[in-house]
Amino acid sequence: MDQNECQFPCLRDIAEGNVKLPPQSLKKRVQLSIKRNLSPTQIKALHKNAAVAKKYLFKTLGKEMPAPKVVPALTGVRLKAGDTVRVRTMEEINAMLNGSRKTRGCAFMDGMERYCGTTQRVLKSMERFVDERELKVKKCNGIILLENVMCEGVTAFGRCDRCCLMFWREEWLEKIE
Repeated sequence: MDQNECQFPCLRDIAEGNVKLPPQSLKKRVQLSIKRNLSPTQIKALHKNAAVAKKYLFKTLGKEMPAPKVVPALTGVRLKAGDTVRVRTMEEINAMLNGSRKTRGCAFMDGMERYCGTTQRVLKSMERFVDERELKVKKCNGIILLENVMCEGVTAFGRCDRCCLMFWREEWLEKIE
């Protein structure tokens, strides 16, 4: 994904909470097949054995296990309208982004960088949105809209007068008490 790309094309990914890559879709199909054909006890044993096999494999190959990306878990304290938040620093957010500059399907645009480290107010926490490409209402979680934080167009497309509110992942924000 181009770093200057608008967030609008990734709405489907945001709704599904993942990034659409072939290995992941294969992984999801395998997970679904396992869930359908194995009992909960068998699934637990499979996970345990897989973890042991993974550790053994990395030891025998003489490699260390790769460190996972640090993405703060969504806590029981969810952000709601009126909450004051601090947008995390660019370094903190970069640690959560994958190679496509996304966290759980939500793209971090270049225009969002200027808000890093600032204090903002939550306009609302989103539960659903209209995906205009498919003309469907899609469910989502962990997506926040901030007051007066709008996209002003991206260099790849030129000036845009639409004034879209930017989608922010809850992980990119820190609630201020």
